[in-house]
Amino acid sequence: MVRGSIGFGIVSLAAFSVWAFGEKWFQNHLGEPGLYAACAFVFIALSGLLLHPLLGRSGSLPGFYTIFIPAFFAYVVIWCTAWFVLRFGAGEWLGSLLGTAGFVGVISWRLKNARAFLQASLILFGLHSVGYFLGGQVMHWVLNAAGSGLLSGVSKPTLFVVAKLAWGLLYGLGFGAGIGYAFYAVQKKRRLESLNKGTIGPDWTNRPV
Repeated sequence: MVRGSIGFGIVSLAAFSVWAFGEKWFQNHLGEPGLYAACAFVFIALSGLLLHPLLGRSGSLPGFYTIFIPAFFAYVVIWCTAWFVLRFGAGEWLGSLLGTAGFVGVISWRLKNARAFLQASLILFGLHSVGYFLGGQVMHWVLNAAGSGLLSGVSKPTLFVVAKLAWGLLYGLGFGAGIGYAFYAVQKKRRLESLNKGTIGPDWTNRPV
């Protein structure tokens, strides 16, 4: 969970930097879809580099991508659908619940073990929601009177950048911790099944991620 939190925190900070520093450029050239696509690319590309050890000793960068990319894509599609239909509030909560379930569902499918699905989904939903909503609250705090007063010497454009990056960091820390747990839980259940069947291989690890 620590590895996932720190790793995805860095990834999220980098992805939100695209929004924080490049929003105006994307609005003028590629529009909102281009901005989302660029952020998604950063999330996917850097996640493999920083999170592939979550697969344990048997993990490899290509192997991690074959699991993470469809899982993250499922999460993004579900979350965005809920948000665009219901918008703020209900859309965010429903997107968090169903999106994280979709993420864990794909991991379980790719690792061929669904025994930890419910437990991992609930924990990922909780940690993702804490990071996302707490990050949003911090962003609004930075931009409101209290935050602006505390950072009175900072220009308004810089204040917007700081607020967006704060949201990105907290979102990544929470979501990343949940991702780390999900990979650990699914692999632990699979390892226990292999032990019971006497088919465990030499590469499986039972260490917490």
